Amino acid sequence: MFHQGSGTTTDVLDPEAAAATGQTEQGLLYQRCRWCGTATFHRLLCPVCAGSDLRTERSAGLGVIRHTTVIHRNTPGARNVSLVEMVEGFTLRGRVSGPLIAIRTGDRVELATASDPVRREPVFRLCEEPFSAGWH
Repeated sequence: MFHQGSGTTTDVLDPEAAAATGQTEQGLLYQRCRWCGTATFHRLLCPVCAGSDLRTERSAGLGVIRHTTVIHRNTPGARNVSLVEMVEGFTLRGRVSGPLIAIRTGDRVELATASDPVRREPVFRLCEEPFSAGWH
């Protein structure tokens, strides 16, 4: 698991200012508890301390697939759904683009788009280059 001290830098954003300038379309935003430092995605309360004082930050967009599956229902073709653990320490559900047979647990991914126009979930692509040392 990745924790606050992972060495990744993020920009702290004002949610109202981000929405007004359209910055929410440029990257993946998540929340970090101001009290205990836990990173979370789309929550109203911190899952660790139940605090409501969350600041919004921009993710670096890098992560590791922790679970992946192929869905065959309610879709014209098979599609991938994965749980991705981001370097900032939170986990989210998204889709990894590419051949379904090539997507495996443990693969490193990077954010392709923060919101798929159809399913409104993040879309990732497989990384061809390894992340910097110290992150695994």
